[in-house]
Amino acid sequence: MGKQIFIEQLRAMGFEVSDLGDDKIAFPYTIPVGRFRDQQITLGFKIGPDFPISPPSGPHIKPRLLPLHPRNDLPHPCGGVHESPFGADWEYWSRPFPGWPTTDRSAAAYMPHIRHLMDTQ
Repeated sequence: MGKQIFIEQLRAMGFEVSDLGDDKIAFPYTIPVGRFRDQQITLGFKIGPDFPISPPSGPHIKPRLLPLHPRNDLPHPCGGVHESPFGADWEYWSRPFPGWPTTDRSAAAYMPHIRHLMDTQ
């Protein structure tokens, strides 16, 4: 149920979301800011059944933008970049959204977090 709510919220924002089965979704995204500005990527998220209580996982990104470095011994953007269960061409950025409880817990609240991540590359 949580995944469908997030999909509907993203679609209301104009994103063309694909349901990839299980808890995965993906959609085309043009990076609006930062060193990858104007690059077209595919963003993916794992949406837990307890959404909107818990936010989506950090972003899964295709194609890979950063070198893999799964340890968290380096600050963003270098550390916490993992292989992704979405596939070989994807990477997962472990980037929790600490402000989630102070928002309305919606896709509209989550996407500025993604924009910030892109801006701080």
